[in-house]
Amino acid sequence: MKKTVALLLSLLLVVFAFAGCGGKDDSDVSYVKDKGTLIIGITDFAPMDYHESDSTEWIGFDADMAKAFAEHLGVTPEFIEIDWGKKSIELENKTIDVVWNGMTLDDEVRGLMGTSDPYCKNAQVVVVQADKAAQYNTVDSIRSLKFAVENESAGAKALTALNISFTAVDTQAKALMEVAAGTADACVIDLLMATAMVGEGTDYANLAATEAELTSEEYGVGFRKDSDLVADFNAFWKDAYDSGKVTEVAKTYGIERNIIEK
Repeated sequence: MKKTVALLLSLLLVVFAFAGCGGKDDSDVSYVKDKGTLIIGITDFAPMDYHESDSTEWIGFDADMAKAFAEHLGVTPEFIEIDWGKKSIELENKTIDVVWNGMTLDDEVRGLMGTSDPYCKNAQVVVVQADKAAQYNTVDSIRSLKFAVENESAGAKALTALNISFTAVDTQAKALMEVAAGTADACVIDLLMATAMVGEGTDYANLAATEAELTSEEYGVGFRKDSDLVADFNAFWKDAYDSGKVTEVAKTYGIERNIIEK
């Protein structure tokens, strides 16, 4: 009898160990589907994630594709504005399920989270008052400028690498506002954002991007480390690209030339 009880206990321990090491609980896909929502961490960043002044709905290339991915999973998309410098912490704490906001893929990001295949090309550009743009087309020419840059952003990393000081702000949108208000001489933002938000016909017609591109980079989507959502997303994106969905949405926001072919 004692041998039988001992054997049963041993079998139970094996079952529990297996469940703890690789069951349904370890699947992010199952986790998201079970709770019925895909929580997407973003910042206000046109043309990727933003909303019109008369609406609270998030739109943009990333927002629209995130909605399509949520539909693919059979869940409801939910957008949350996050502190960009704490994005990996928000993922691990399960405050969000994905970082999808024109996120630059670099060694630091890849070390902190699971990342998708790259889907979009980008660069970091310097934005100044339009009437001064011609003066600042080289790295050496911008060193004396007073910068406002989003905290922990690719722009902040680019300036740090060049030993150029800056004031950190919450978002790229706020960095633009600082330049427009004259409280900063310049900001460094994503090329895609500069294309959409500065120059003639925009809300920042008095601002312009200089020819000083500080980096060349690619965007990706971030998930929890070792998440099975990464493979699911990559398969979804390939199908969406092949069907023409990605190109269709990219054309809506004027970034079709930046999309990486699959």
